[in-house]
Amino acid sequence: MAGHDALTPEGVAEARGLAAALPDLLVEARRVASTVAAGWHGRRRAGPGEDFWQFRPFVSGESMRGIDWRRSARDEALYVRERERENAHTIWLWVDLTASMDFRSELAAASKRNLALTLALAIAELLARAGERVGLVGDAEPTTRRDGAEVIAMKIARLGPVEASRAPATMRRRDDAVLISDFLGPQAERDALFANLAALESRVHLVEIADPIEETFPFAGRVDFVDPESNAHLTAGRAEAWRETYLASRTEHRARLVSACRSGWSHTLARSDRPATETLITLCGQLSAPEGGWA
Repeated sequence: MAGHDALTPEGVAEARGLAAALPDLLVEARRVASTVAAGWHGRRRAGPGEDFWQFRPFVSGESMRGIDWRRSARDEALYVRERERENAHTIWLWVDLTASMDFRSELAAASKRNLALTLALAIAELLARAGERVGLVGDAEPTTRRDGAEVIAMKIARLGPVEASRAPATMRRRDDAVLISDFLGPQAERDALFANLAALESRVHLVEIADPIEETFPFAGRVDFVDPESNAHLTAGRAEAWRETYLASRTEHRARLVSACRSGWSHTLARSDRPATETLITLCGQLSAPEGGWA
């Protein structure tokens, strides 16, 4: 899915609008990240390294070389001193910036695009603080800078809408990917992308953005619906008669996304009438889950 060509007047206007919105969204993303950061310990794991990680009870049968005798002397039990694994991980972000993401109803606190950008920048902020590498689909190299959110914001402004039909060429096996979209584009493109990521044994986290009006279809009477991608119009004489069919289709669409999640993948629904912190907390839990169980 692609946006306007950058050389057209529409493309220039789109790029300017995106660049103008990003500073405020970056501030909001940092606020959201700070709210969540206090209770999130990142993706830290026990493993080879120099820094202390934690004490844990000694398990019968393992080597006694890891026992911390000073700590064990304080209790009638043996404890092993674990160190923190030092190898940084890479998480790739993709934010859908196509026309359908510009939608905002009167029931929403933000447009789907702005919620998606806020979440992406908040994730980048948290991961950068944790010392992880953060990459943006469409860009060649991930960043390890502590101001990762600002770096990602500048890259988004420069790149604009980016298709996500394949994993980045520089993506390595078992890197994570966070895909933020309403996933209303062509099914074949999604299937190709998911298959490509599965072949890399990536853990993929789908964040489905939805406006509350898309979830409830509260329309009645004569309504003119417009496709934001093609500008095609469809008029309903009695929109309420379409509600049941529409909601069934919506349920089927979400079920396909959930069923696409292989072992180790996740799906999170983010509604634009709910605080971004709710989604971020859920997503942090998914990112922090024990590794393993790749497809």
